[in-house]
Amino acid sequence: MTTKTFLIRLSDEEHDELRKLAEAEHRSMQDVARLAIRERATRSSRRSEVRDALTEIIERDAELLRRLAQ
Repeated sequence: MTTKTFLIRLSDEEHDELRKLAEAEHRSMQDVARLAIRERATRSSRRSEVRDALTEIIERDAELLRRLAQ
């Protein structure tokens, strides 16, 4: 795996929060930030999958849903 450097500017409050999280989890601040990015990407991907599945169900069962709503 290759790595790239990414500079991020944090407010004092954000930096303190990141530091506290890292200390509580016995991780580096860098590891906590990377984990947060991965978790966010995973949630975003899952939301998209759920939205696509719901769209398919709504389209497939439109008549049934219409009758149930009456």
